[in-house]
Amino acid sequence: MKRLGRQTWEYDHQPRIIGRATVVGPDEGQGPLASDFDYVYDNLEIGEKTWEKAERKLLEQASQLALINANKTKEELHYFVGGDLMNQIISSSFAARQLGVPYLGVFGACSTSMETLAMASMIVDSGAGDYVLAGTVSHNCTVEKQFRYPTEYGSQKPPYAQYTVTGSGCGVISRTGEGPVIAKATIGRIMDLGIKDPFNMGAAMAPAAADTIISHFRDTGLEPGYYDLIVTGDLASVGLPITKELLHKEGIPMEQTVFNDCGLMIYDRQNQPQVVAGGSGCGCSATVTYGHILNRMQKGDLKRVLVVATGALLSPLSYQQGESIPCIAHAVAIEQEG
Repeated sequence: MKRLGRQTWEYDHQPRIIGRATVVGPDEGQGPLASDFDYVYDNLEIGEKTWEKAERKLLEQASQLALINANKTKEELHYFVGGDLMNQIISSSFAARQLGVPYLGVFGACSTSMETLAMASMIVDSGAGDYVLAGTVSHNCTVEKQFRYPTEYGSQKPPYAQYTVTGSGCGVISRTGEGPVIAKATIGRIMDLGIKDPFNMGAAMAPAAADTIISHFRDTGLEPGYYDLIVTGDLASVGLPITKELLHKEGIPMEQTVFNDCGLMIYDRQNQPQVVAGGSGCGCSATVTYGHILNRMQKGDLKRVLVVATGALLSPLSYQQGESIPCIAHAVAIEQEG
């Protein structure tokens, strides 16, 4: 692996996603991407007594299905790189307990989907592991309870609020086998423009998304037209227009490609008003990427995609102490051979 510019990794040995899986909840199953998910639950409880245990079950199931789809067993895994939104990333850590393989737990808020994929690809590319599982998860009720208000409270949301995706996405990364190649990863910087409202995630994360996209093209010498699709990870209806404006001011020709957002793709906002501005959460970009986007790549509809997952790095404690919201975005370039 080599570094391009200041922030971008280029993988020399073409690590690839040889197996993947997505498991989602009922709201996601009613959205436009329902047919792209491996398993859809019709309830939020998922047969568990608590929301947190339900979230963990999503990740456990997605990881098991990803291994099956890769034709591998957990005994063949060298590492699991995972993370989530819960305090002390308990969903990933408890899922790792069941897997019983060496584990790297990471936290990048909603950017965790691409952070785990970039790190897993680095491990494989370096030769430190032959098969590495990357994955993340979120659950609407656990996140609302931890960061905002429990769903039972019935609080009214502002129109710019987002709706946490209930879902998990996982991928098995290897040097050999068939699957889309992880070509590059651009590691983001912390951006903080002083927003303190925990509902206004799109506006808070937009500068980080723009900064990482600018850094990716600066480091690689590419232009947006190189990619068939550039997709951000849950900026939704508020953050995506802000990002477009920031990129336009910097002279980045985004009109060369299709530019969309996972938080807008996963739901039908007109027929699902409960999602307000669109989707968010660790499971948002994970399920859209490992499900819908990679399905389109497999069919030949897309050859090169840049996924820019964004994350708001606040905690309940930092919010209560009046801190603003530091944000980050990590980009991973995925390319289909042939």
